[in-house]
Amino acid sequence: MNKRIFINAWKGTTKAVKKYSPQILTGIGIAGMIATTVTAVRATPKALRLIDAQEIREGKRLDTAEVIKAAWKCYLPAAVTGTLSVACLIGASSVSLKRHAALATAYTLSETALKEYREKVVSVVGEKKEQAICDAVVKDKLANDPVDDKQILMTGGGNMLCYDVLSGRYFKSDIEKIRKVVNDLNRDMLSEQYISLNDLYYAIGLPDIKLGEDLGWNIEKGYIDIQFGTHLAANGTPCLVLAYTVAPQYGYNILGLS
Repeated sequence: MNKRIFINAWKGTTKAVKKYSPQILTGIGIAGMIATTVTAVRATPKALRLIDAQEIREGKRLDTAEVIKAAWKCYLPAAVTGTLSVACLIGASSVSLKRHAALATAYTLSETALKEYREKVVSVVGEKKEQAICDAVVKDKLANDPVDDKQILMTGGGNMLCYDVLSGRYFKSDIEKIRKVVNDLNRDMLSEQYISLNDLYYAIGLPDIKLGEDLGWNIEKGYIDIQFGTHLAANGTPCLVLAYTVAPQYGYNILGLS
């Protein structure tokens, strides 16, 4: 029984360390840098004494090379600590980059599978039935996320009730303004190569969201393309629904992604 408890505890600890390894390595690296500074400061008086003693023995001022030769051992612990700290910070960055790359790959595969699935649905049931299915999904989202339970955000761009399927937010705007925003951002993408989801929200007049900097559009994968649909919200108010024909993706700001 005790052995099983120990094994489970070990597995849990190993899993936690692996999951939070970037944060752990970053913390160790920062702590190591602080320790390096403290160690170097404490070593300085001893180093100065060694340099003074060497100068007294030789009866002259030491040059740079001689100063290093006389005092370098005092700073050896600080150098070791600093090297290990840098290695931890580099390791944390490497792990994070690998995880982001894996996430971007997984997202791309999922996106491709979804696109192929939608194309097959259209070829089997036809465009009208496929649109009917999409409309039914949107109606369910509006029913499950009623406007009465949400704060309606005012963007200053119109009085039409709108609903964004990605962020699940209701807001007041205008279809022509949103179309203009999309056209302007797509034109900007010609020179900037990519646009974040938060860039779109900011242009519409909506607050940023945490996921908005992780998702976006890359010119190599396609321009922003919003599909508009009008449905009744749970309170009976006509609602303009924003769906995305070309979904924003992870790794959008990495050129050569496609």
